[in-house]
Amino acid sequence: MAMTAPHVLVVAGADSSGGAGIVRDIETIAAFGLRACLAVTAVTVQTHKAVTRSETCAADLVEAQMRAALDANRVAAIKIGMLGSAANVEAVARVLADHPDVPAVLDPVIAASSGRALLADDALAALRTRLVPLCALVTPNLPELALLAGGKPADDDARIHDQAARLIGDGAAAVLAKGGHRTGARAVDMLFRRATPPLCFEGPRLVGTMRGTGCMLASAIAAGLASGSGLEASIAAAKTHVAERWEKTPAG
Repeated sequence: MAMTAPHVLVVAGADSSGGAGIVRDIETIAAFGLRACLAVTAVTVQTHKAVTRSETCAADLVEAQMRAALDANRVAAIKIGMLGSAANVEAVARVLADHPDVPAVLDPVIAASSGRALLADDALAALRTRLVPLCALVTPNLPELALLAGGKPADDDARIHDQAARLIGDGAAAVLAKGGHRTGARAVDMLFRRATPPLCFEGPRLVGTMRGTGCMLASAIAAGLASGSGLEASIAAAKTHVAERWEKTPAG
C-alpha cells in the first residue's frame, strides 16, 4: 500500500529548529494527504533567528538517496530545496534527467532569512543552467530571482517580467516570482511561462515572522501536482494553504 500510494520526494536540508526545510516540507505534504520520502542534502544547526553551522552531504549520497526513494515508492512529484553545493546540483540534475515524467518544483534556497549563505558561490551557475531547465516550476523570491537572472532585486512588474523572461529564455518551463519582498496590502505572485501572458496570484500580505513559508509553498505545489492537479490550480491551493497556516501560527 505504501509503495503504490503517491509520494512527494523531498530533496532538502534539515533545520534543527524545525522552522524550515524538511520538517516544513513533510508537514505540508501530510496536510495534503500525501506521503513523503526523502533525500537529505545538508544538516544545519540553527535557531529561529540564525544559522550557526551547515554541513553539506556528499553528492553521491544525495544521488543514492534519491534513486532509492524513486525505486521504493511511486513518486508523483519532487520538491527541491537547499542543495548547498555545485556537486549536489549536478547530482540532482542527473536523477531528474532519468525521470523526465516526474514534475519537479525547485525552491532555489540561496541564503537563510538571517543572511547566511546556504548555496556555494560556484553552484549558482549550475543551478541556473543544469537544474532549472529540468524542473516544472521554479519558485524564487525577488532577491533569488535577481541572483538567478543577474541584476538587482526587482521593484516593479516590468523588471520582474524581464528577469523571469531571462530564466524562461535559459530553459525554465515556468517561474513563479514571489512578491513577498514588495510592499502594499496585497501580496502578488506572478507566474511566467513561455508564450503565455503572466498570471497573477493575489492574496493578503502576511504580517509576522513565521519561517519556512517558501518551503511550504513549494511543497504544497508539489503535492498538488502529485495529486493530479494542474499547475495553476496547484499554485492557488498552495497559496491558500500557506495563508491558512499563517493565521494559525502566533506572531513573534
